[in-house]
Amino acid sequence: MKTILIAGGNSGIGLQAARDLLGHGHRLILLGRDPRKGEAALASFGTAADRASFVAGDLSTHDGVRDAARRILAQHDRIDVLVHTTGVFTFEESRTTDGLHPFFAINYLSRYHLTQLLLPALRQAEQPAVLMMTAAIPPTDDVDFARFPEYPSFNFSRDRKPIQLANHHYAAHLTRTEPGLAAGVVNAGSAKTDIMRIAPWYMRAAMKVLGPLALDSVETSARNVVEAVRHHDWHDAPAYWAKPGHFNKRTPIKLDTTTTQRLMDISHNLTGA
Repeated sequence: MKTILIAGGNSGIGLQAARDLLGHGHRLILLGRDPRKGEAALASFGTAADRASFVAGDLSTHDGVRDAARRILAQHDRIDVLVHTTGVFTFEESRTTDGLHPFFAINYLSRYHLTQLLLPALRQAEQPAVLMMTAAIPPTDDVDFARFPEYPSFNFSRDRKPIQLANHHYAAHLTRTEPGLAAGVVNAGSAKTDIMRIAPWYMRAAMKVLGPLALDSVETSARNVVEAVRHHDWHDAPAYWAKPGHFNKRTPIKLDTTTTQRLMDISHNLTGA
């Protein structure tokens, strides 16, 4: 039985992954911002709820990440797998209390920060793994990180790719610096989840019309995460799963190490982790 922490596991794809992993006999820790959603998620597990717990935490701020990590480590000295499914979908110019754009803070930096703080528990696992869910962003070196991490006058179409790609760089960094730890990035696909609630009206309208034909099911979107937890044949190199539901089709993450180190240095300076 593995102990698996799913950040964002109280809704959407994360919740579906939690249900599937409970079905395989594992123990789950769900981390989310809304206690009501957390309680509802636990209630939906039926008799398997005795192998699941919920921790409320706001991952959009440094203090929120630190508080969540402190409470998790107080209850668990070993975490076998950490899964990041948290994410926001916003076109607006706004800032967290740390002065960062929420898209950057949640879709990348919180993942770096939380993982770094939970490394002591991950190191206690026999075959630890970290999985990060993103949009369909393949690992590539042709991305400009000049605006990283401030992203002034945030522009979704321009800034989303380098922010999401930072997850790939972190996966490469983890496997290079943490012996025995596997890391991967999973394309979430186009499943209809609560993340679309703040999308522009025209995107929501298109989803409503085209959804039955164009969208993946949450079961399909969660499948690669579930299979990556259950199998270890990918642990030899950081991996990217581009196609939802196709676990055996994965790409090794090979990125410029100088760029990776620069991004990790900036991430460390921002968080202290």
